[in-house]
Amino acid sequence: MFEKIYHQYHEDIYQYIFYMVKDKQETEDIIQEVYIRVLRSYHSFNHESSEKTWIFSIARHVTYDYFRKLKRKRNRIVEFFNWSEKGNHIRASNKTPEEVVVLSDEIIQMYHCLDTCTANQREVIILRYLQQLSIKETADILGWTESNVKTTQHRALKALEKCMQLQDEGRSGHNEKTNE
Repeated sequence: MFEKIYHQYHEDIYQYIFYMVKDKQETEDIIQEVYIRVLRSYHSFNHESSEKTWIFSIARHVTYDYFRKLKRKRNRIVEFFNWSEKGNHIRASNKTPEEVVVLSDEIIQMYHCLDTCTANQREVIILRYLQQLSIKETADILGWTESNVKTTQHRALKALEKCMQLQDEGRSGHNEKTNE
């Protein structure tokens, strides 16, 4: 049973989690926890939804648990140290040099724009377009109505489009200045 689940869903689940946490090691740790929970609760899976939807739902919950733990850990660190205002805005890039080289400019641009979306918008885009799940499957995983998924998807696509346009305008303005 485990081998079937692993071979059938591993790549999709891995990509989903990676797009959420953006760190290879953390993704691998989270996916291990997903498999543990799947194995522990498979006997109680009632087949009201598809197996894939059920597993993605578990992956979503485990990923959110990770974010909650991370937030608590960060809060303890912030409380311990006296951070300057500027220090709160520094963001580290967890991409390896190989990953950066492999990504095309458009994918990098889209990746950055995805970060400007809300967490719900980002999740819908990942499930709908990167994982190619249906609206119904996405709604089942998120515990939402199909209407809510459609609305969130529409808003996310608008936000991505706006971000991409702003980046394109910024690049063309930069290129015009360097060509003068």
